[in-house]
Amino acid sequence: MSGRIGILVALSAAVLYFASLWVAALRSSSKKEPVASLEDLAPKPLLFQLAVGFVTNFFDTLGIGSFATTTTIFKLARMVPDERIPGTMNVGHALPTLLQAFLYISIIQVNLKTLVLLIASAVVGAWWGAGVVARLPRRSIQLGIGGALTASILFLAMGELHWFPVGGERLALGGFLLAAAMTGTCVFGALSTLGIGFYAPCMILVSLLGMAPLAAFPIMMGSSAFLMPVASSRFLKSQAYNARAAAGLAFGGLPAVLIAALIVKSLPIHALRWLVMAVTLWAALLLFHSALHETDSQDSPIQADNV
Repeated sequence: MSGRIGILVALSAAVLYFASLWVAALRSSSKKEPVASLEDLAPKPLLFQLAVGFVTNFFDTLGIGSFATTTTIFKLARMVPDERIPGTMNVGHALPTLLQAFLYISIIQVNLKTLVLLIASAVVGAWWGAGVVARLPRRSIQLGIGGALTASILFLAMGELHWFPVGGERLALGGFLLAAAMTGTCVFGALSTLGIGFYAPCMILVSLLGMAPLAAFPIMMGSSAFLMPVASSRFLKSQAYNARAAAGLAFGGLPAVLIAALIVKSLPIHALRWLVMAVTLWAALLLFHSALHETDSQDSPIQADNV
């Protein structure tokens, strides 16, 4: 079995691992006794929640990223409490991201050693980051997400303004460059659990290290595909997510990934990125405003209320 096939097998195992964790979390939090079937158990997302999943994952597959757009919609529509936004995004976007990883790792042939080590580094960062974020109080999460959105805007703007090298032709890294990339993906993995999308900073990193721009896609998708189930396990265990909204992201996102990757493939998305940045900035300001007006009595760790 080749190494690349091994990664795809590992992705399949990650799907089963994540699905089993989610079902177990739903069972543990369900108030129905006994639960007759998974259909009775699973939260049924609303049409708007499915639409959010479709739109955010459609553009995520094309390289815009999904965390900034999802956070913005959640905040403006008041769909998810602020303290549950990180967990809801990690849980809800996990399955669509796994599907993206299947597609891009199969198509773009990044050096196997480079790909595996960068993915592993991102997973380590996500495991640590999710454990911290899941225990943070509401005000800290509001400030953290606001900062995460601001950082996402800066990363997107840097890309659009070409403030970093456009990349080279490398599909592999070694020595100091590989160590630098592993350090970067570990940090990005930790920060992604709070809401800083992995894609924009990863694209900048691989470009700075002289890799081909297309090489960023299997690295980004592969890292996110493995780190999100790992991070989600911490959020699921602490019930620090909104189950219905997460289901909307997952089931609305899966067909969007297939349409974007296999049918649409590309769009003139530069103007759309600037629009995303503008709306995201508004959401970040709202989060900072909410944090400043948060009362001390509300500044407590997340309680279990995920539906």
